Amino acid sequence: MVIKMMHFLDKRVNVICEELKRLKVKQKFEIDNWKYKEGNFIRPEEAEADAAAWEDFDCQHMHWYGKDRHYWFKTAYQVPKELDGKRMWLHVRTQIDEWDDAKNPQFLLFVNGEVIQGIDMNHRDVLLSAAAKAGDVLELGLQAYTGTLHTEFNLIVEMQEIDALIEKLYYDLWVPLAAFTRMEEDDKNRKDITEILNNTVNYLDLRTPYSDEFYRTLQQASDYIDKALYDEMAGYQDVIATCIGHTHIDVAWWWTVAQTREKTGRSFATVLKLMEEYPNYKFMSSQPQLYAFLKERYPELYEKAKERIKEGRWEPEGGMWVEADCNLTSGESLVRQFMHGKRFFKEEFGVDNRILWLPDVFGYSGALPQIMKKCGIDYFMTTKLAWNQFNKIPYDTMIWRGIDGSEVLTHLITTLGVHQPIKDFFTTYNGMLHPDAIMGGWMRYQNKDINNDILVSYGYGDGGGGPTREMLETSIRMEKGVKGIPKVRQAFARTFFDELKERVGSNKRLPVWEGELYFEYHRGTLTSMARNKRANRKSELGLMDLELLSVLTKQAMGYPQETLDAMWKVVLLNQFHDILPGSSIHEVYEVTKEEYENLAGQLAELTAERSRAIAGAGDAVTIFNTTGQVRDDIVRLGALEGSALVDADGTLYPIQKTGDGSGNVAYVHGIPSKGYKSFKVSQTAVTEKTPFTLVGEYQLETPFYTVKLDQQGMFTSIYDKENDREVIQEGQRANLLRMYEDKPIYFDNWDIDIYYTEKYWDVDSVEHMEWTEIGAVRAVLEITRKASQSTIQQNIIFYADSRRIEFATYVDWKEHQTLLKVHFPVAVHTDEAAFDVQFGNLTRKTHQNTSWDVARFESCGQKWMDLSEGHYGVSLLNDCKYGHSVKDSNMALTLIKSGTEPNPTTDQEEHVFTYAIYPHAEGWRAAGTVAEAYKLNQPLLVQTQTAEQEAYSYASVAHANVIIETIKNAEDGKGTVIRMYESENAYTRTRLTVNADFEKAYICNLLEETEHEAAVAGKEIEVVLKPYEVVTVKVV
Repeated sequence: MVIKMMHFLDKRVNVICEELKRLKVKQKFEIDNWKYKEGNFIRPEEAEADAAAWEDFDCQHMHWYGKDRHYWFKTAYQVPKELDGKRMWLHVRTQIDEWDDAKNPQFLLFVNGEVIQGIDMNHRDVLLSAAAKAGDVLELGLQAYTGTLHTEFNLIVEMQEIDALIEKLYYDLWVPLAAFTRMEEDDKNRKDITEILNNTVNYLDLRTPYSDEFYRTLQQASDYIDKALYDEMAGYQDVIATCIGHTHIDVAWWWTVAQTREKTGRSFATVLKLMEEYPNYKFMSSQPQLYAFLKERYPELYEKAKERIKEGRWEPEGGMWVEADCNLTSGESLVRQFMHGKRFFKEEFGVDNRILWLPDVFGYSGALPQIMKKCGIDYFMTTKLAWNQFNKIPYDTMIWRGIDGSEVLTHLITTLGVHQPIKDFFTTYNGMLHPDAIMGGWMRYQNKDINNDILVSYGYGDGGGGPTREMLETSIRMEKGVKGIPKVRQAFARTFFDELKERVGSNKRLPVWEGELYFEYHRGTLTSMARNKRANRKSELGLMDLELLSVLTKQAMGYPQETLDAMWKVVLLNQFHDILPGSSIHEVYEVTKEEYENLAGQLAELTAERSRAIAGAGDAVTIFNTTGQVRDDIVRLGALEGSALVDADGTLYPIQKTGDGSGNVAYVHGIPSKGYKSFKVSQTAVTEKTPFTLVGEYQLETPFYTVKLDQQGMFTSIYDKENDREVIQEGQRANLLRMYEDKPIYFDNWDIDIYYTEKYWDVDSVEHMEWTEIGAVRAVLEITRKASQSTIQQNIIFYADSRRIEFATYVDWKEHQTLLKVHFPVAVHTDEAAFDVQFGNLTRKTHQNTSWDVARFESCGQKWMDLSEGHYGVSLLNDCKYGHSVKDSNMALTLIKSGTEPNPTTDQEEHVFTYAIYPHAEGWRAAGTVAEAYKLNQPLLVQTQTAEQEAYSYASVAHANVIIETIKNAEDGKGTVIRMYESENAYTRTRLTVNADFEKAYICNLLEETEHEAAVAGKEIEVVLKPYEVVTVKVV
């Protein structure tokens, strides 16, 4: 009988807890009569100044309406005598009780014109006064947003008195009780705690609430539990949970960036209000972009945040400008993310970030550790890998080693949801500071042999206001270190990592993860919203081109630093991990479309101004090469009339008219690295001897290949004459466009699930097929295909002087939940493929021997992938795609995804892109695949009617495996920065030649901070690069 009684005592305590929870609200007064108007007003004075008339709003009988609409409610409230001297709380809610803060109604409260606190699903109460004064009049203003889930709302507002002593005892009882779900019933600590809780409630006399006897026994119970539980059974720290308040705010997702500006104001107001009430509350937030929004919208809140930062209670940390995607973003863009992100926090708050905080990003490139280290980042945190579909990452605390060997201490947050089974992979960065969740996080943690401290990022995100009062009350009690329950401490993430490094840094059992952190989920984000990905790639490269030309014209035109910074920030913002991956709502991409179009226009104008200034005036043509190697390549000449280009040596380069009317083309040689070369235009007729032979309609002889097509225009054979071998697998067709049924289990725009190959349709019907060009420079086959409701038109281009075969593609796509891939089954024997990533490349197995290999059925590559055997291979290049797959040597590039959630019309538009195959002898290194991919992505730039000038290279290197990417003005305005990387996993000592006046050269980190002086001999600088190392040289 005793055992049964003990079994039910905790349930008895819970019943008393619930009664105390009801009793803590001692008085309440409804506030029914308001004035309102519809409109998106930032402040009360804006609402007052608006011409629309105020209307009466009766909360008893009226509703407010709409999705994605804004209202302003106001009333004057006189404090009644019943609340004189009492703790006065405002309680605001609608009839909606769902958990989703991101899309449900939210408010921002103003009192007497001052912004006070955000109000949302989990922050419904606002402490207005610790001792209200009867007769005082408060001007209450509610900036109200409907959210996007519902269309009709009540407005329920009450003024309440909440009894502090009752509330205290409620939490004193509830917190240990909530830990029982993670404790065995016969656990000795649980039994001891149960006895104390039962004794506590035995003190209470609840017969007459709020009577003198009630308060006397309430105080007795409070005193008892303080001593018995929070003193005599406290002080334990076998397990520690370092807790940092957090509100993860997606810059866009199910809402626009404009709505994020509002969410930031509401959430940060809530954080600041709770900081006033809870002195031990510590909070961190990443993403300087959000702080910039706050500074612009509510500068008074921004100043309060600065004060909290100065006090050491608010941690601005995270590294990047926004939490950017790490697969699709280029290496240089990642550098700028750190550069702008760290600079903002340093200049605004005096804080130097040391943590890359990316809880929600969809996979992490193997290039990231080096970029982090060279940007002054020591630590990395994520939780997203716990969403893996197939395999659980075997460590939570580890060293992450990148492709170059750089190492970063990494910790994966293990916080579980309340009552979530430990066997689940899933963990969360929107943690609950709840005993069950924290104990579950410790149980889920996999490195208990070396560490007893876990990091908990707690609070509601995406407009949810971060930590709640309930969480902060829980923290106060768990900070006591009650036996059997993890001890909580409120501390910065940086403190956690610094101590973690001290604790485990030299431990021989600290595991190492080598290479990329591939995310076994959300594989569709490599392809979704293709237009945005194309615009991002073009913007990244266009900005780098403009920076080079701006350096070349700095003396004549000045360097447009502020303009470039503003342009970069547009790109950086749109690299946020739900914008660039294509997983936001339609309205987000209407905004980015306009932004990218404006950016493209600005880039074209500024680039043309500078190239014209360099080229001068005359009758010549000047061709610019913005890549880092001497270049032979195709050049588009527009409407230039002439028969040939002639260089200074008298070499003629025939000009060929294009069949599609897009302008003339030529193939030129010897365009200097990061420089330019002038050509005369010959009008004298040149005897064009085409190197191409068309045999019937389906066979083409080129200088490099014999190409055979079937009647559907598919490649059945590409015979490589130079290497005396077939490129295509026997019996297979290449450039096969295939449409797959793409209906993921859950996240439509995010996911491609492994079963997508079960149903497909080959796009092989031909509407039109015609050889439109057979000339001295190139041969072009135009094919138009219809597939379902969509049209695909390709110009397949064969060159006389290049082994590349290009597929310039236009698609009018009208499908949904349909994946479009192009396949090249190549006759190459290998079980691995190489993929381009930021500042290097990596190799992935193509077999399915392990569950890790099976899971990687769709992988990221940036500008190229390659399959090579011993002495031969094929590279697949692209100018704006990222998703790749390969199985049984069938190379596939994913072109279009067209999901329907959260954007029902994703990718249902016109697409323009180019991909190319590049068959080659030897492996990709000897073949120069890296250079070929840069050629496809950064076309030669042209100015006509220019002066004749000597060929000029601003910078070049002596080794082809060293790639000069970036040339820009130094951030401090003193000197020029040249950034390069080693691309072939080879230690290289090279010479950098800079054809400009400089006195000294320095090796810097990626933030342009000097590391050491470099040896200089005339115009040459000695540079040593380790395998895959990125090196930044500053010349002054």
